[in-house]
Amino acid sequence: MRPDGLRHLETADPHNIVRLILPQAATAADRHRQAAQTLRLWQDERILAADPEPALYVYEQRGDGILQRGLIGALRLSPREEGVVLPHEDVMPHIIEDRAALMRGTGANLEPLLFSYRGDDSDGGAAGVIDRVTRSAPLLSTTTDDGYAHRLWSVTDPAELSTIGADLSRQQALIADGHHRWATYLRLRAEQPADSPWDFGLVLLVDTARYPLRVRAIHRLLHRLPIAEALAAVGGAFRVRTLEGSLPEALDTLAEATGKDGNAFVLAGDGRFHLLDSPDPALLARTVPTDRPEAWRTLDATVLHSVLLEHIWHVPDDPEHIGYIHETAAAVKQAERHGGTAVLMHPVCEDVVRELAEQGVTMPRKSTSFGPKPATGLVLRSLALN
Repeated sequence: MRPDGLRHLETADPHNIVRLILPQAATAADRHRQAAQTLRLWQDERILAADPEPALYVYEQRGDGILQRGLIGALRLSPREEGVVLPHEDVMPHIIEDRAALMRGTGANLEPLLFSYRGDDSDGGAAGVIDRVTRSAPLLSTTTDDGYAHRLWSVTDPAELSTIGADLSRQQALIADGHHRWATYLRLRAEQPADSPWDFGLVLLVDTARYPLRVRAIHRLLHRLPIAEALAAVGGAFRVRTLEGSLPEALDTLAEATGKDGNAFVLAGDGRFHLLDSPDPALLARTVPTDRPEAWRTLDATVLHSVLLEHIWHVPDDPEHIGYIHETAAAVKQAERHGGTAVLMHPVCEDVVRELAEQGVTMPRKSTSFGPKPATGLVLRSLALN
């Protein structure tokens, strides 16, 4: 989040959730201490209050042509659950360490991770409970600044909870968003004695057979590589064509080219758009690792990092050289403003992500962006109350 956006949220409401998840202080230790103090104060003042009985929560988001419904609850992290949760991206240790310190300090799961699973076509099980519950008055209803409407219901009936549990016990869950927090859950569970509240972690489970998630690409901004140098270095490794038209038209051309003649990318940074496609098969054979499945070797992100970034452009994968940007227009604007190169990518479909995850194969970092993500601040889990 940009610093100005963070300041806006902090000043807009003294109880905004950013004061817990993104506290502002001089050092990491001070930030975690401040978050813990704020959480205790809000509990003492009843700004945050525990529900009187155990519950799962049906959560709905609606907006931008999307209707998403799922279940928020505490998922068991015990070893027997390994293989049930499917990660698909690598994580960075320093981020896990920071997240772990924040969770230790607050003694809480401050926001749910986003998981997806594939239910069956029946109207029973968890799907049936969700359908019934959403016909009743919600516990909470609000609209956020992005225009999304959010509704929340609690499920406390023992029979309905049993139905949900029996249904979900047969499912595998793909981590759609929250790999670092999942790794943090596992790390903190390993630090604690058995049979403690740390054996569980807060998640949102979405049945994507009924409510498909939106999968978007994460683009690369190469801070120190001018686009003229990037294009010149490509040589005959890819076919290079300059496109006429607007950014949406360039993205349409990218979508048509992706998978048609191999991998495809659009480069931007000089006020124009350049399509790279039809990579040299011999070059791919020499530079892409062969110890992974074909679905991994042909990923755009794999080819980008193995072929273009490492072999052709020699760009290190660190924040000084590469930025990861979700918004396409923002990536293009920054490249043009600062003389770098934006590499625009086409999103990967969820089926490919799931196929690799089921094989235990992780994708290159920042390969996908699943959404919409759950609004932070609607459901928190205090481990002291469990």
